[in-house]
Parts: sequence; structure tokens; C-alpha cells
Amino acid sequence: MFLSIQEFFGHFHPLLVHLPIGILLTGILLQWLSHTEKFKQVQVAVPVVLLCGMIAAFASCITGYLLSISDDYDKTTVSWHQWMGIGVAVFSLLLFLKVSKFSIPVNEKILAAGLMVLIFVAGHLGGSLTHGSDYLTKPLADVFGKDSVPDNIIKPLPNVQEAYVYRDVIKPIFQTRCYGCHGEKKQKGKLRLDDSLMLMKGGKDGKVIEPGNAEGSELIKRLLLPVDNEDHMPPKEKPQPAESQIALLKWWISQGADFDRKVKDLHQPEQISPILLALQKENVPEKKTVDFPEEEVEKADGSVLEKMKQQGIVVLPVAQNSNWLMVDFVTDQEISNEVLHWLPELKKQLIWLKLAGTNINDSDMAVIAQLGNLRWLNLQNTNITDKGLASVQTLLHLQYLNLVGTKVTLQGILQLRGLKSLHSLYLYQTHINRSEWPALQKAFPKTRIDSGGYLVPMLVTDTIVEKAKKE
Repeated sequence: MFLSIQEFFGHFHPLLVHLPIGILLTGILLQWLSHTEKFKQVQVAVPVVLLCGMIAAFASCITGYLLSISDDYDKTTVSWHQWMGIGVAVFSLLLFLKVSKFSIPVNEKILAAGLMVLIFVAGHLGGSLTHGSDYLTKPLADVFGKDSVPDNIIKPLPNVQEAYVYRDVIKPIFQTRCYGCHGEKKQKGKLRLDDSLMLMKGGKDGKVIEPGNAEGSELIKRLLLPVDNEDHMPPKEKPQPAESQIALLKWWISQGADFDRKVKDLHQPEQISPILLALQKENVPEKKTVDFPEEEVEKADGSVLEKMKQQGIVVLPVAQNSNWLMVDFVTDQEISNEVLHWLPELKKQLIWLKLAGTNINDSDMAVIAQLGNLRWLNLQNTNITDKGLASVQTLLHLQYLNLVGTKVTLQGILQLRGLKSLHSLYLYQTHINRSEWPALQKAFPKTRIDSGGYLVPMLVTDTIVEKAKKE
């Protein structure tokens, strides 16, 4: 009970800590101005401002102390931040007494200058605790550094099979997703992930990794909880690991969580091989699902739009006040030849087209090939095969292609290597074998290829137990 009250008041520190900074700096400014003839009248306000800043400083010290003993931060930095904060509170008290005409054997200007220095030092140390010791210099390093890589980008590996599993594959995931709360400067729950011995030791609630048992490891359980669950890690406001990264963590743990072996030394299940191969290409942040041209286009033929709407076809602008269009056959699964040939009349404006679940077939794809501005094409659960897919080669602006549930093969997909803008390709439940995925990744190095079929292990908390009502 005491600990929860302590934590409650400790969490007021981030709210209170900014008050003395602003108030005391304002008081120092007014104090200096009051010595000039022009602003002499503000002298009466100086003691009041400094009194408010002093009270806020002492309140910040108290809540900061409570926070430091209820949370886990770097002890050295916390200690310096604490003493600098106490210094701010003491100097603000002395300066308040001095300007209030109490007998203090220290020069007023020296007190003001010392207080200002202490405010800046304490503030910097506080920023180091919450944002890292390089929070000031990192932006400059990103601009001027020759080998600067943003936190959310992991460098590609020259040869993944020769890479060390932990150092080159697993550790970068921890660095970009976990070190902010479980690193050198801060250890939430007394868990530290940047040191191999501390990682295997676990935190205050025990071990987080059970070598050989990924599903039973607390680390994996926390990652797989719903994002809005308070026990989910990382917190929902932090960048989340990709599904492929979670799969790699599970693979590493299931293989014994070894820190010294190379990738080639571990068994690589079928679903892990393409993920490992993808580490050899540059891992850039995923683009938006689809972009549309910045330049504007003339309005589409109103009569064509009206005919399509009367047929029940959804026709909408892709953005407000835009003439670029999306067409969705969600309510018209049986597309007649007449309706299909309305599409080329919109070829200038049409950039999104959804034909999922319709009767579209290979012979109809010649019409689709005329829509040269298409960026987004959904052919999910249609009768398209490699023969019809050949027509897609002409859609040079295509960025998104969904072929889930079709009969396309590796040979058919390889026909699309000329589509340089293609960044999202969905191929779940197609005729592509698992053994062919590495060749597919190699042919489309800059494309996100989604194989689908994800399996999420059941947790004990997923089971609902119904009990019989008592009579």
C-alpha cells in the first residue's frame, strides 16, 4: 500500500519539474531588469515570483526522490540530478530571502547566476535520464555523421549465414525496440537487456527467457499480448517490433538462446529462411500502402460515373477535393463484359481498383492493362493465373498488388520484375512453394512480400472458463 502511494506521488515529478525552471528563470530576469531605471517598478514582483518558483522547486525535489526509489534509472545520473535539483531549491530559497531584505552574506547577483547554472545542469541531467545521454548531440550526429543510422533502421548483413545470431540478428532488435526502457541508463522492472548475463538473469519478476521454450518465455508472452494491454511490451506509445522480428526472437529462444553461434549453425525452419534472407537487403521504413500523384487530373466523365453507380459499383475520390478515383466492385461480383469496358474510360483518373472475389479472369486482364495510372490493384480470390498476370507488366506505376487466393506461381510473379514501384505484394494461398520464397525475395529486393498464414500461440489468458450456475 505504501509503495503504491509512493509511486503515485512520484509520478507527479514530470508534471512539476518544469514549473520551477520557467518560474525561477522569469524571476531572475525580473530581478536583473529591476536594477534598471526603466523597469524599476517590477521590483515589487520579484519576491512573489521567486517564492512560487522556490515552492515548485522543493515540490519537484520531493516527488523526484519518490520517483527515483520507485523506478529504475542509472544510479549515478540520478544522484547528480538529485543534488543539482536540491541545489536549485536551496539557491532559490537564498535568493528569495536576499531580495526580501533578509540578511544573507552572499551577493545577490552571484546567487542569481549560480541558480541559473544549477537550473541548466539539473535540466540537462533530467533530459539525459529520460531521453538518453546523447539527446542533445544525436541530432547533430545524424546530420554530420558519416555512419549515422536512425534508431528504427537495422543495417543489412552482407552474408546472413555467416552472421552471429545474437550479435547481428537478435541484439539489433533489442537495441531498436527495448533499450529505451531496459538498457544501460534505465532498467524498468530491474530488467536489463543490453548485457547478456543480465538478460538471462531477468528482472524483479524473474526470468524472461526460457532457453528452448519460446512460448513459455515471458519476453515472448509480453510481445504477443494485445497492444492496449498494460503488460504488453513495448508500451503502445513506443515503436513496435515487426512480426518478422518477433519470429526471429522466438526462433533464437527455441534454439537455446545461444550467444556465440552463427546463423548457419542453427536449424532454420521453413518459415524462418525467408526472414533471414531478407536481413541481407537494406531494411528501410515501410512506405505508405499506396501514394497518389501530386499533380491534379481533369474530372472524369460524369456519365460514366453515373452508370457505374447505378450498377452498384463504388466509385469515390481517393482524397478530398481530388479527381483521382478508386473503384470497388464489392457489391457487383459478377462483372459483365459491358461493365468491364467502362473502366478504360476512366483510365486517366483511376488509380485504385478492387476486384477481389469477382469473376474476373485471364482474358479480362487485357482491359485492366489499359489502366496505366493504377497504383493499387486487388485481385484477391479471383481466377487469375500466370497467363493473366502477364498483362500486369504494363502497369508501371503499380505499388500494391494483392494476389491472395489465386493460382499464380513463381514463374508468373517473376514476370513482374520490371515493376520498379511495386513495394507491397500479397501472395498467401497461391501456388508458390515455401522453397521458392528465397528466389522471390532475391527477385524483388525492395518489395515487401507478405506470405500470410501467421500463427499466434494461445496463451493461458486466452481461455474462457464457464462455470455452471449454482442452483
